[in-house]
Amino acid sequence: MSATAAIAEKKAETSSRLPRKKVTREEFLRDYSDMEDGYKYEWNNGIVEKTTAMNQEQATLQAIFLRVFIQTKTFKNGGMFTAETDMETSPVQVRRPDLAIYSGEQVKQMKKGKKQVAPWLAEVISTNDKADKINEKLQEYFKAGVQTVWHIFPASKQVYVYTSPEDVTICRGATLCSGAPALPDFQISADDLFA
Repeated sequence: MSATAAIAEKKAETSSRLPRKKVTREEFLRDYSDMEDGYKYEWNNGIVEKTTAMNQEQATLQAIFLRVFIQTKTFKNGGMFTAETDMETSPVQVRRPDLAIYSGEQVKQMKKGKKQVAPWLAEVISTNDKADKINEKLQEYFKAGVQTVWHIFPASKQVYVYTSPEDVTICRGATLCSGAPALPDFQISADDLFA
């Protein structure tokens, strides 16, 4: 089979699994929340968006972040570190950021069934991700109340740290990536992250 035919077959297979009509938030949560098929599903204005879930290489980044997180004040105050967990960014959007950190107070609210938006989150950017979708979600995250977004680029060993859609610091080498303003004591150098 040619490469072109294989790609076309993969696209047909992928599109056949997704609903062709808009689905409600309740339908999305019922049908896609616990799906374990190697993909991550998000809900955007009634449309189910399918992307690849984190792979093992990306999961190693998660482990490094967890080791940094347990040293923070947020962790000591009952905060929570999550991976690919539902986060409602608006009444018509449910996202699953690759990594997210919630405060202890937010965890208490979650236990009461109240939806929370993480103050810090990270997306691991791969070659499958499209620039316009990355930017769209960045805008959406800040509009929802996220304070700090990290875009992690393993291939180039860089981290783009956003404190607003317009303010970004690019970390590479020994440069420290900071979780401020969301998590001032959450920081790691790009070298240590990609070691």
